[in-house]
Amino acid sequence: MDNHNHQQLLTKEGLNALKAEHEELVNVKRPATVVRLSEAREAGDLSENSEYVSAKQDLSFIDGRIAELEEILHGAKIISSKTTGLIDVGSKVILHVNGKKEEYLLVGEWEADPMRKKISNESPLGKALLGKQVGEIVEVEAPAGKIKYKVLEIG
Repeated sequence: MDNHNHQQLLTKEGLNALKAEHEELVNVKRPATVVRLSEAREAGDLSENSEYVSAKQDLSFIDGRIAELEEILHGAKIISSKTTGLIDVGSKVILHVNGKKEEYLLVGEWEADPMRKKISNESPLGKALLGKQVGEIVEVEAPAGKIKYKVLEIG
């Protein structure tokens, strides 16, 4: 089932981070949880065995995350920073907003981390910035009203 709508845009760093998480889950955390589960199972009465229930839940979570990561990695598309002069996923942008300069990195939704100024191409600001160039102004609707951003630099 090759569905291009589910293609995940990732930077090289983001892809490497997801691969590392996948590897750790498969090679370290899952085997350790399987051992915990079998030790808890051997401990006796499963109906009152909270360690068994906990290990079973952890294993279920780990298996779900592994499946999720495999789906992302399978459909991942590396974004390269092109120097077209237009903002695209992978672009580092410096914006003028509310009287100060703010630097953002436009990333695919799986890498988004607003606290670290990594904004998703699916976010209102990300969508507004796509295809813009230096000097352009974008307006984004926010809970407090419209916010204007002026594009100062694209890296």
